[in-house]
Amino acid sequence: MDIIIWILIAACFLLSFAGIIFPWIPAPLMLWIGFLLCFFFLDGDLSMLFWIAMVVLTIILIGSDIIANSYFVKKYGGSKWGERIAAVGVIVGSFIIPPFGIIIVPFVAVFLTEILQQKTTEQAWRASLGSLLGFLGGAVAKVVIQLVMVIWFFFSV
Repeated sequence: MDIIIWILIAACFLLSFAGIIFPWIPAPLMLWIGFLLCFFFLDGDLSMLFWIAMVVLTIILIGSDIIANSYFVKKYGGSKWGERIAAVGVIVGSFIIPPFGIIIVPFVAVFLTEILQQKTTEQAWRASLGSLLGFLGGAVAKVVIQLVMVIWFFFSV
């Protein structure tokens, strides 16, 4: 039975990393299912420090996409609408030609949004580039945070 639980834990952790590319997979939830499987079915003795750290890291993990996207779109001259459309574009893009849609759709959507707001082509291009960098920055942050969480889990077990 323990082997099956460990396989499920590993599957949850792998799915959490797939959630970086496919936003409809709830990466934080997958991590927590893995932690809870260990706690309840393997009698995992995880410390209070572990649980507190995982809550804090989960909050950071969830916010990393929003923070990175907003920061880069704003840094590259995008409007508030450009920031919002970039976030929606990532979600919509994940369903359109996955996994490439999460890069292409926000890029095009931000470009069109900025053009519709009567910005120059160069300004719209820069804001779109910011959306791309925001996605990439958020993805890198997610990978790092999730790796920290998974490694911490294995050291705690």
